[in-house]
Amino acid sequence: MKRLLRIVVVAFVFVSIYLAMHFYVLSELFHFIGIPRGYGFYILMIVLSLSFIGTMVLERTMPNVFTRVLYTLSSVWLGVLFISLWILLINSVLTLFIEIPLLVQGTYTLSLIALISLYSLHNATRTNITWMTIPLKNLKKPLKIVQLTDIHIGTIRSSKFLKKIVETVNSINPNFVVITGDLFDGSAPLTKEIVSPLNDLKAPAYFVIGNHEIYDGIAGVSEILKSTKLKVLRNEKSSFKEIQIIGVDFSDDKKYLEEILPRISINKKKPAILLYHPPASLEPVEKAGIGLQLSGHTHKGQIFPFNLFVRLAYPYVTGLHTTEKTSLYISPGTGTWGPPMRLGSRNEITVIDLVKEMKNKK
Repeated sequence: MKRLLRIVVVAFVFVSIYLAMHFYVLSELFHFIGIPRGYGFYILMIVLSLSFIGTMVLERTMPNVFTRVLYTLSSVWLGVLFISLWILLINSVLTLFIEIPLLVQGTYTLSLIALISLYSLHNATRTNITWMTIPLKNLKKPLKIVQLTDIHIGTIRSSKFLKKIVETVNSINPNFVVITGDLFDGSAPLTKEIVSPLNDLKAPAYFVIGNHEIYDGIAGVSEILKSTKLKVLRNEKSSFKEIQIIGVDFSDDKKYLEEILPRISINKKKPAILLYHPPASLEPVEKAGIGLQLSGHTHKGQIFPFNLFVRLAYPYVTGLHTTEKTSLYISPGTGTWGPPMRLGSRNEITVIDLVKEMKNKK
């Protein structure tokens, strides 16, 4: 009963904030172009507020060209809304101290919204290849691996996008590939065809469950992935040569790794890599003797200024973080969720050269 009440309260707060965002942004835009708020304003506000969830439901239940177009447009609007919000807030603060003619305000705010939105859309079409070298404890021979994460295959990023990613990975020629969750987006029905490009991967590939696989339904996801060459690791260990590859399902419980890792037989004398979708605390990873954790989930905020808010939920947001005993790399993600837009972040394919750890001389 308490859990249900908490969900209802969270949902109410979220919907209230979401409606307030639409009310504020649309009010400002209507004010700039000189249109008074009337019935049309509130109808538009409600339609736009419901558009993303509504079109997602339509696309999931009866996908066709029309629903795909509607879902794409509603996703773009979601990104434009976020960008508009902070631009308009800055303008509101600015006008508290400086008197600016309404026409001038409307001109520069609408221009900024349009330009930044277009840049964000374009930026999300590019995929950056990031190369790095990471020492791995107990490793004897160097290896090259590729990390993919948060690909979010669905309505906007289809199997064509996945095919391009696979072609790029094959050109890199890694020893093995890891996909650290959120392969699926949740916007389109699950089909074997949408993930079929994964069978063209030349290297062995390992996958762990992310939060979107849970939303889609793990049973359905597992059945679809049986048609691919992915090795799905669910709170278990596999091996590639001398390396132990540990995969743990997504959980929003911050103590989940503390509970799960001791149940997995991990040899502390052999090199070990943990695949875990959220960038959790490194303490249980160090305790388990794991030299490297690979994560995603944060998208590096995807659209500024959400990277600032992600820091409230996770101690690490993006990039490489090291301690004396282990390392954590958080990819900003290979795809996008929701708005096909990126501002202050980039889509990434991560190439990691694993090398022998150099011991400090005393």
